[in-house]
Amino acid sequence: MEIVNFTPYPSLIGGILIGLAAITLMLFNGKISGISGITKGIMSKNCPTPHERKWRTFFTVGLVLGGIVITFISPEMTAKNLNINSLQLVIAGLLVGFGTSLGNGCTSGHGVCGLGRRSMRSLYSVITFIASGMLTVYFMFHVFNIGV
Repeated sequence: MEIVNFTPYPSLIGGILIGLAAITLMLFNGKISGISGITKGIMSKNCPTPHERKWRTFFTVGLVLGGIVITFISPEMTAKNLNINSLQLVIAGLLVGFGTSLGNGCTSGHGVCGLGRRSMRSLYSVITFIASGMLTVYFMFHVFNIGV
């Protein structure tokens, strides 16, 4: 394996910013920065207050806009193109949505916030995420020859 684009400093800065964002949300809003839960709350008819829906919407829009901005500022830092068709992307998205619902959270909620709080449930979830990702990549690229 060859590391083509080794970026330790931008990666470190990005990790620090993610951590600071999670801490800030917890300090000022008392909420865990789990993206799937935040997004689900926007679409839920059980969202308790307009303020709740508002901060969730701003948070999610900020994530999307951040991705768009970095694409224009530094396109080499964005993901590579994969040879996957639209149906495969839809299936992958549905599987991720099912997995986050099944695991009661996503990588951001469990991996960033849960591990930071030393949650054993989050540790088991993160181990499951990593193992599932490794198996998926192995089967896609080496068994089914799908992808790059």
